[in-house]
Amino acid sequence: MNVFRRSAIEPGQTVAVIGAGFLGAIFISLAAARGARVIALSRRGYALESARRCGASETVPLDDRQKVLDRVRELTAGKGCDRVIEATGYQWPLDVAGELVRERGKIVIAGFHQDGMRQVNVQLWNWKGVDVINAHERDPKVYLEGMLAGIEAVDAGLFALDELITHTYALEQLGEAYRALDQRPDGFLKGIIRIDH
Repeated sequence: MNVFRRSAIEPGQTVAVIGAGFLGAIFISLAAARGARVIALSRRGYALESARRCGASETVPLDDRQKVLDRVRELTAGKGCDRVIEATGYQWPLDVAGELVRERGKIVIAGFHQDGMRQVNVQLWNWKGVDVINAHERDPKVYLEGMLAGIEAVDAGLFALDELITHTYALEQLGEAYRALDQRPDGFLKGIIRIDH
């Protein structure tokens, strides 16, 4: 919710969400509910299907860089996207984000980039005059505000947890749950562990 707030998405904007897993699906739902046109990009077919159900107007397989760029240019009449939310945490999608955003648009970094250094094309970002928003919060007060806003969003029907939580595990299946989280088998977005008393 804090990432979405900082994205400053407005009705009528074109928003690309790179990565349509659990986090990306929430952004897709919220942006669509706000009245934005959402283009979802993912390497997983199941995630693209889910993105459609969450409100994406268009889906683009995140496979071949040039095909991705050509398709999004076609969808935006060559202008690019007003907002690009990078929700993968990987280098290549971060590179693509800079190419998909329009001049004076915003790149919102929502993915967790914790596995090493990243390089970005500052020349391109500078030339386009884009705003880059690192949407990670560290203030516990802001965390709590985001959690409360998330509860309100679920209550208001802005995104459906039933669609996003695809797997349920017993505590005894913890190893299997972590394998699914790591390997992302087809059909997996997010799992929960149930502890029955």
